[in-house]
Amino acid sequence: MPPRRRTRGALHHPDTARQRRPVVDPATGLLSTQQLVVDIACGSLACLALWSRRRWPLGVALVCAVLGALSISATPAGLLALFSLAVHRSARPALLVAALWIPALLVFAVYSPTTDALSVVLVVAPLAFAATAWGMFVRARRQLLLTLRERALRAEADQRLHANRIRMAERTRIAREMHDVLAHRISLVALHAGALEVRPDLPPEKVRETAELLRSTACQALEELGAVIGVLREEPGQEPAPAAPQPTLSDIPRLVEETRRAGAKIDLEMSVDHPDAAPSALGRDAYRIVQEALTNIRKHARDTAVRVRITGAADRGLHVSVRNRLPIDTHAGPALPGSGAGLLGLQERVTLAGGTLVHGPDGLGDFVVEAELRW
Repeated sequence: MPPRRRTRGALHHPDTARQRRPVVDPATGLLSTQQLVVDIACGSLACLALWSRRRWPLGVALVCAVLGALSISATPAGLLALFSLAVHRSARPALLVAALWIPALLVFAVYSPTTDALSVVLVVAPLAFAATAWGMFVRARRQLLLTLRERALRAEADQRLHANRIRMAERTRIAREMHDVLAHRISLVALHAGALEVRPDLPPEKVRETAELLRSTACQALEELGAVIGVLREEPGQEPAPAAPQPTLSDIPRLVEETRRAGAKIDLEMSVDHPDAAPSALGRDAYRIVQEALTNIRKHARDTAVRVRITGAADRGLHVSVRNRLPIDTHAGPALPGSGAGLLGLQERVTLAGGTLVHGPDGLGDFVVEAELRW
C-alpha cells in the first residue's frame, strides 16, 4: 500500500505538471507570452514608422508589410502606410506592395495559432487592396484638381496677355490715327506762322489770307482731335459718338491744294479709273500715304519740288508715288519736330492692307515714298 501512494504522489507533483504544460494551447488559440511581446513590439515599430510615411512612403509600406508577417497589431498601421503609398506614388509600387501582403499573411497564418491561412487571406487581403484603391483614387483626384488649377491659371494668364495685346494694339491704332490726323494740320499751321515771322512786310491782303488759313487749319485740327478724343471717352452702354468722315481717294487733290497754299511746289498726276468706286479702306490708306509724305517734306525739305503720282484700276491695283529732291542746304528757319514714327506707321498700315511700301533715297538724288496697294 505505501509504494502505491508514492507512485500517485509522483504523478501529481506540481513541478512535474508545470514542466509538461504546453506553451500554446491549441484548443484556445491564444498567443504565448513571447509571441505577444513580439506582436506588440512589431505593432509599435509600425506605428512609429508612420511618422515618415510622407517622406519615404515606399520604405515605410515595405517595413509595415514585413512587420505584419509577425504581428496582427501592425495591420492597421500597414493599411495606413499602404494608403499613403498609393496617394504619394504611382500605382505600380502601390500594387506591388499590396501583392506582397499575401505571402506576408500566409507567413503570419503559419506563425500564429490564432487563425488559419484561408481566413486571414480572405479578411485582410481585401482590406489591403481596398486601401490601395482608395489611395489611388485620392491621388487621381488631387492630380485632376491640380491640372484644373494649372489650366485655370494658364487661361487667366493667356487672357491677361490677350487683353494687354488688344490694349497695346488699340493704343497703337489711336496713336497712329492721331499722328495721321494732326501732324498734317499742325505742320501747316507752323508753316503759315513761320511765313508770317520771316516776311513781316507782306501786304495786308496776304497777311489776312494767311491768318484765315491759320484759323481754318487750326479749326480743322481741333475738330479732328475732338473726334479722336470722343472715341477714347466712349463708355460701355453709351451711344457712340458720330465718327468723323474718313478721307477717300477723291480727297487727295484737295489735300495737295491745301499744301500748295502753304507755299509748296507740288506736281500732281492722278490717273485712276473711277476713283469714287474705290473701297473706303483703299482710299483712306492712299490718302494717309500722300499726307504723311507731304508732312515729312514740309519738315525736312520744305523748299523742294514734289511730284505726286497716283495710278491704278480695280483689276491692276493702286500705285502711289511721292518724290522730292533731297535738300542740299538746311533751311534757315527752325526745323519742325518729328517723332520718326510716321513712316513706320505707314509701313504697318500698308502691310496690314496686304500691300508693299518702300521709302528712302534713290540713285537720282530723290527721296521716294512708293506704295503698291491691293484693289
